[in-house]
Amino acid sequence: MGPVRRMIEVVGAVIVRDGLVYCVQRGPGGSLPGMWEFPGGKIEPGEDEITALSREIQEELLCEVKVGNKVVTTAHDYEFGTVRLTTFYCDLIAGEPSLTEHAAELWLHPAHLADLAWAPADVPAVEEVVRHLTGATND
Repeated sequence: MGPVRRMIEVVGAVIVRDGLVYCVQRGPGGSLPGMWEFPGGKIEPGEDEITALSREIQEELLCEVKVGNKVVTTAHDYEFGTVRLTTFYCDLIAGEPSLTEHAAELWLHPAHLADLAWAPADVPAVEEVVRHLTGATND
């Protein structure tokens, strides 16, 4: 048995508007520089997933979302710990996303999401979003 890994509970927003999905690129300074992800962040003590995601989007993108259906929950082991990411479909209800901590943003058609270099924890969510929004099935 190795040491107990730090579990980091994170939520991400799959913001969809006019058939396009909002993606953000991590800056050069932090972990996973230059990788793409769905915006969001850590769940603080005492918060539920919905509250945490709404707060993170307001802090990070200076806009408001309505959190909808869950996309998927996945866990990924990084050097710094295990990230458990739960993503939700979201609708923009006030404001426009403004980057405060990311290097770049894109509104992409779901068919093009796989072209980006995604952070590993986000990959299963990307695959699910592509399946759901393009009607593609792997059956």
